[in-house]
Amino acid sequence: MSENGIRNARELGAPKVLLLGFQHMFAMFGATVLVPALTGLSVSATLLFAGLGTLLFHLITKGNVPAFLGSSFAFLGGYFAINALAGNYAEITNWIPYAGIGVMCAGLLYVALSALFKFFGTEKVMRFFPPIVTGPVIICIGLTLANSALNNCAANWWIALLAIAIVIVCNIWGKGMIKIVPILLGVVGSYLVAAICGQVDFTAVSNASWFGLPFKMEDTAFSLIGNCNGGFLLSAIITMMPIALATMVEHIGDMCAISSTVGENFVAKPGLHRTLLGDGLATSLASLFGAPANTTYGENTGVLALTKVYDPMVIRLAAIFAIIFSFCPKFAALVSCMPAATIGGVSLILYGMISSVGVRNIVENKVDFTKNRNVIIAALIMGLSLGINFSSALGCDTVAGVSGAIAFAIGPVTVKLSGLAVGALVGIILNAVLPGNDYTFPNNEQGDKSVNFKV
Repeated sequence: MSENGIRNARELGAPKVLLLGFQHMFAMFGATVLVPALTGLSVSATLLFAGLGTLLFHLITKGNVPAFLGSSFAFLGGYFAINALAGNYAEITNWIPYAGIGVMCAGLLYVALSALFKFFGTEKVMRFFPPIVTGPVIICIGLTLANSALNNCAANWWIALLAIAIVIVCNIWGKGMIKIVPILLGVVGSYLVAAICGQVDFTAVSNASWFGLPFKMEDTAFSLIGNCNGGFLLSAIITMMPIALATMVEHIGDMCAISSTVGENFVAKPGLHRTLLGDGLATSLASLFGAPANTTYGENTGVLALTKVYDPMVIRLAAIFAIIFSFCPKFAALVSCMPAATIGGVSLILYGMISSVGVRNIVENKVDFTKNRNVIIAALIMGLSLGINFSSALGCDTVAGVSGAIAFAIGPVTVKLSGLAVGALVGIILNAVLPGNDYTFPNNEQGDKSVNFKV
């Protein structure tokens, strides 16, 4: 039992424990369902595998870490890039299974990194992924998405501005749970106003059943068996895997934050190798069934700090509640009816915030830009990531929603690399070969917690 918190929630009684479980589900809800709303993935599958992924994480970490795994914002850039790349392949009618396999490989990269952490130690491995690499990559993730947010805002600027205003007010001046869930409140508030003004069509909600399976087979990776475009699949894998660099750093920061909140060193026990393994396997499992990548959620850490109840059992209750909601298509339809302007307003803050997190990662880790190696690495990551993505010479068509890409052939297979993939790969290689890599992990407590993609 921690000195300043409750580690055994059973002493509170069943009613309070159930309420705490619902509170944790409420905290993760807005951000978790926003990812499928933005990308077109299944809301029901997202909730199902957020719950199952959380339970798997708790199993692998021996039930000691009070963490909830929800949808990762970091992979949004990858999903949009793969969707855009699909426009270059006439025979591709559904990009989601390809993105799923790409995310699965990113999850397996977590598994490989957990093994490296176990056998070589965190400090030696993290030298290959310092803030001078991860920071600019994160900056570019947000910048490549900004135009899609503005396109959605243009559907109704007043609704979009209302969503933005609610998020800002709740985040800056909110207290307690209001400060923890600004995205959820921004979505609900602007959604209600849009509905009152007659701008939401609820036909799909009326037609949806109350009970159904959470995922469709055509969205799963298994749908590609015997019907797969090898070139597009390889492109999707290479696009998604480098994003794991950002989410790996986010995971470590979240583990440090949860350890600080609870008063126990989860980085040492059960260890980063176990927490990374749990996060990676949960992500791989979710992606196989068309659900988004998972990540540990800062919102739920906020609830831990608010309630002072640190028992992982209440997190597992929230996971079970999420699984139950996933079997209700009517609820998923309600989320899917969300106005484009609401999505645009919330995502405008979200995408800009992702880039800001990249800046924070660089600043709080005190990256020295008087060193030419650091300037060159950052310049090439950002120049290649943004330049390729928006280059008309490389196939970019913003009207058609097609991003630029570098294409090359491997035998009969044509592979197309997004700007983000090229930028990340170049950054990793340059950091490894250029002299002067003096980064050490852990560098400082503030810097270790600097990557958190939640509003």
